[in-house]
Amino acid sequence: MRRATGLAVAAVAALAWGEWLNWRWSRVLVGHRDGASVAVVVLGYRNPRPTANLVNRWRVRAGLRSVAADDARKSRVIFSGGAVGVGASVTEAQLMADYARLVLEFDGTVLLEDRSTTTWENITNVIPLLEDVDRIKIASQPAHALKARAYLRRQRPDLAERLVRADDYRVGEWMAVKPLLALYGLWTLRVLEADERIVSS
Repeated sequence: MRRATGLAVAAVAALAWGEWLNWRWSRVLVGHRDGASVAVVVLGYRNPRPTANLVNRWRVRAGLRSVAADDARKSRVIFSGGAVGVGASVTEAQLMADYARLVLEFDGTVLLEDRSTTTWENITNVIPLLEDVDRIKIASQPAHALKARAYLRRQRPDLAERLVRADDYRVGEWMAVKPLLALYGLWTLRVLEADERIVSS
């Protein structure tokens, strides 16, 4: 009984820890800007199948709700990702766009960046599509989105000043795997902070 209680407490603590870290990361390297136009960059995830996988479907939904939460008069969604993975014949960007259009019935402005195979390339290749917008949102799991924001700050500090929060963190969403996402995020940030300190304590 005592052991079961200890395991339950440890499980709850791990879930709370994962939830807190993901909440925190969703609020790092973003500001508060006004402006009439917004671009939401949705980052693709390795997708060898001919339809969007679970992670990419969630990222599309997070991207579209990031548009819906905004009062911008002009908005665009940029799906970013090339053909990655063994047997992949369609780009991640196209798979996500198809899911947004055909399944979620999104009828807003969509742009595709379909050459990237890494997060660094995602940012490099979407930069030309961000030059003329007032605000930029990057939608992915919080640790991954933070990594992408850090890359934008390295490549184009002027555009990084336009970063605002995407609606890619919600309490309880992905709760069971948030501790694993938190561990991944800690490893990612440790690598980033070897070059530049981006998270203040």
